[in-house]
Amino acid sequence: MPEPSETRPVERVQLGVRMEKTTVQVLKGLAEFKGTSLAALLENIVWHSFEPLPGQEGEWCASPHGKRDLEVIAGLQKVYSMKFDVHGARGFADDSQDP
Repeated sequence: MPEPSETRPVERVQLGVRMEKTTVQVLKGLAEFKGTSLAALLENIVWHSFEPLPGQEGEWCASPHGKRDLEVIAGLQKVYSMKFDVHGARGFADDSQDP
């Protein structure tokens, strides 16, 4: 892997995705808190999800969120009335069709 200090060209593409509304609100609030774009935040979350915790491969992955970020996330979830967690989201009934 390249050293973190190295720069290299990257090609980005436009991605059309649909997400649950309060999840997007919380993500936008977190991006604003961190002083970054929503796209950069999402990339960081995805990249961390690709990194398994040693000995927990397939079960657990690294998190980009520190203690302060998790406090902010919890506050944003309250502000935007996000009343579910990762397990609750499994029960979503979505009658729309994704393209």
